[in-house]
Amino acid sequence: MSMEQQGCIAVNQLGYRRRDAKIAIIPGQGGSFRLVNNESGEPVWQGETSAAVEDKASGETVSRGDFSAWEQPGTYRIESGEGQTSYPFVISDSVYQEAHHALLKTFYYFRCGMELEERYAGSWKHAACHQMPAIVHGDESRRVDAWGGWHDAGDYGKYVVPGAKAVADLLLAYEYYPHAFERLLPLPESNDVIPDVLHECRYELEWMQRMQDNENGGVFHKLTTLNFPGPDIMPEDDTAELYVSPISATATGCFAAVMAKAARIYAAVDASFAAGCLNAAEQAWAWLAIYPEYPGFRNPPEITTGEYGDEQDADERYWAAAELYRTTGEGRYHQAFRQMAEQDTINKYELGWADMGGYGTISYLMSERERDSGLAARLKAGLLQRANELAAVSDQDGYGISLRPEQYIWGSNMLVMNHAMLMLVADRLSDSTAYMRRAIEHVHYLFGANVLGKSYVTGFGIKPILHPHHRPSEGDGVEEPVPGLLSGGPNQGLQDDYAREHLTGRAPAASFADIMESYSTNEVTIYWNSPAVFVLSHCI
Repeated sequence: MSMEQQGCIAVNQLGYRRRDAKIAIIPGQGGSFRLVNNESGEPVWQGETSAAVEDKASGETVSRGDFSAWEQPGTYRIESGEGQTSYPFVISDSVYQEAHHALLKTFYYFRCGMELEERYAGSWKHAACHQMPAIVHGDESRRVDAWGGWHDAGDYGKYVVPGAKAVADLLLAYEYYPHAFERLLPLPESNDVIPDVLHECRYELEWMQRMQDNENGGVFHKLTTLNFPGPDIMPEDDTAELYVSPISATATGCFAAVMAKAARIYAAVDASFAAGCLNAAEQAWAWLAIYPEYPGFRNPPEITTGEYGDEQDADERYWAAAELYRTTGEGRYHQAFRQMAEQDTINKYELGWADMGGYGTISYLMSERERDSGLAARLKAGLLQRANELAAVSDQDGYGISLRPEQYIWGSNMLVMNHAMLMLVADRLSDSTAYMRRAIEHVHYLFGANVLGKSYVTGFGIKPILHPHHRPSEGDGVEEPVPGLLSGGPNQGLQDDYAREHLTGRAPAASFADIMESYSTNEVTIYWNSPAVFVLSHCI
């Protein structure tokens, strides 16, 4: 067997649960394939592939070998009649336990403002960072002591909008799959009372509360240095002045939403913290009411860190109204939600930081409060229609995922996981398993069932990414990167110098480089990890 043939057949390198659909993607025209016991080399099952298809996203001709019928636990590989083979994988109902654990533990590694001790961080320990008060941009005499929270990505900026998405995903995962969070990570706060996922989210929520302007209830958009630090600078060595950027409506809206959601979830475990979250949410809503139209955020001229600009704030307001109504039951929030639900400008079924309407829709459909039955029916139908659209794309894709070729953008793996997340929600709303089967194929893609045969999660799979655009992983002197980081994935946009030089002409799904310099393909973020935690929580 040549090195080119080994791993040529794409599989989930972690393995497969016994009763999941199990699909191997085989390059070429297809034909017979067999499942082989990896230890003995003996075939245990054989079958015929589907008809080959020209897969536009990968630029490859592929066929699919379905071995779902085989459920016997063990370690296997797939071999084709052409002499191709897959990497070894296991069949076991516990294949996702460690990956789920690591994807969640990564949020601890993103923590800012505290020492990451060796007893919790292992080799990836580092000193406390970014503890100085920040200058309020435009009011140089004012300081905000907004320590804590999570670094956003491969840099050390902290941003309210993507932070709200990340917390929302984790809290939704806890609501849907509480059993997935019984195991300790552990964290410095770990105890036998509150699950670690809630301790971790609280660390970010408390930082967000420090970002609320106590003079008017609005929320500052972000906290960063003026410019990004060098690529190998450790967080404690990033000592440039910190700046708080101006209040934005998008930050205030998603802050109100996630605080209202947190108030409801934490009420059962910490009534005092929950009350503080609700008070913060109501103050933010009051600011939004005073400013029904507000300019979209843009970086001040001196600041070149991540912008997260968004001219549209209706989706954040829609989400906030839904969460505040679900938490308080107050009619004014219900009225606001119903009014905004009639706006065609709001995308009500997306889960990205720029389009947060899906969180509002999910909250309303999950609500125990009295609902407008006609509106609820329309929202449910719209969400299921969106899930059907994603399923239809998945069924046509050579690797079974819901991305069209043009959707291999910066952070394409976020879309992969957001889509899987939405299909799992649809599964629950429809009492079906059809969406779930397709959602799980998105997990297979993440861990190696892709045209590059690569696991996009550090530390997991036979061919995991090794050089993410993540400053601590680059600067800590540890050979292995921080485990559990989800790479942004293929991006045909050629948005960094390395990509422009080395990836030009590649097919969309192959436009990826496992190298620190390619930040537009290989960066990591909290809000790419968070939907992955949700999806894998379903698998535990």
